[in-house]
Formats: sequence, structure tokens, C-alpha cells
Amino acid sequence: MKISELSRRTGVPVASIKYFLRQSLLPAGRATAATLAEYGEEHVQRLRLIKALTTLGGLSIAATREVLGAVDQAESSEGALGAISYALPVPVAAQRAAAGQEEEAEADATAGGEVAELLAALDWQAPMTSPHVQGLTVALKELRRLDAQYDPGELAAYARLAESVARLDLERAAGLDDPVELAERAVIVFAICAPVFELLRRLAQEDQVRRRAASDGADSAAPR
Repeated sequence: MKISELSRRTGVPVASIKYFLRQSLLPAGRATAATLAEYGEEHVQRLRLIKALTTLGGLSIAATREVLGAVDQAESSEGALGAISYALPVPVAAQRAAAGQEEEAEADATAGGEVAELLAALDWQAPMTSPHVQGLTVALKELRRLDAQYDPGELAAYARLAESVARLDLERAAGLDDPVELAERAVIVFAICAPVFELLRRLAQEDQVRRRAASDGADSAAPR
């Protein structure tokens, strides 16, 4: 197909396609003349992944190039998923300016210990160098500063729920063996489905608040 057809198939403007070619994000097409080339389904698939990474994932061109390189080198579906997971922005609480180095080090150690104990209790396979571990450490540290920390049992209960959601997430990618197709699905699941889950959580919270308010109202109206 010509570049115009490639643009129509993917919804990516011709100018953007040419830019991705110059940035080596998209492999060159098969030359048919001095200034013409033909493109195949592999270009359609790669463009869809680039679009997912830059638009849905919010990655820069440089970060997208790194992810594409990791996906291309991945020898398994787990490798492709790992590349995407580590590349996408990590949700993390804003970190306050340190009041003092000793105080900050103590807070880091406390929160880091909580995370390490949680991972051990759950038998989760995640290194302490993981950006998600580091993000959770910062979040727990900020909650402790607000005196709103979880106790170990509460944190583990939330983690078990998250584990169930993660299994459902990965089941959506089951059966996809091609690393590029799997990576595209991973971006959709990690970047788009996460807000869907958060909105479902908030709707559930809204439902519970309304039910409790109705229950309290019924109790107060009941004859004594």
C-alpha cells in the first residue's frame, strides 16, 4: 500500500508517518521508485503501537523508541509486557520537600520496610528497584505524614483485590503471541483500562455512601 493508504488505515497523518520514519520508529517501506515506497501490514501494526504509546500512554518520542526497541528484542510475551509496564508513567503521590535528611531517611526506611514486608507476605515477584515499588513507597510515606496510613492487614486486603484485577487484565491479552500486537494491547490495558477500573471503584463508593445515608435516614425516622 502507498503511504496515503497507510495513513487512511491507521488514522495517522502522512506528515506524522514521515516524521516517525525519520525518527526510525517506523521501518522503511519497500522502495518502488526514487521517492515512492510500499508498506505492508507490519507497518500498520507498528503505527498503531506508536500511536498507542504516544497518545494513550503519553510517552515522548525518545521513550517510545526505547519501548519499541525492548519490544523488538523481547523473546517472550512477558518481556513485551514488562517493557510496556516499566515505560508508562508511574502513579505516585507528590513528594514533599524534605524537612531534614535524617527525618526523610527514617520516613523512607519505614515506608520501604512496609512495602518489602507486603511483597514478602504476598509472595509477589517484584524487585525493590521496580518503579512501582518506589512509587508505592513514596505514596505510603505521604499517607503516614498525613496520619492516614494503612495497617498491614488493610494494605494486604487491597493488594489481594489488585491481584485479582491484574489477573483479569492479563487474561485480556491471553492468546496474543506476537510481541507488537501484545504490546499494543498492553498499552490499552495499562493506560486506558486503569481509569475505567478507578471509575468503577468510585461508582461503587458513591453507591455505598448513598446506601449508608439512606440507612442512617431510615434509622433516625424509626420510632423509638
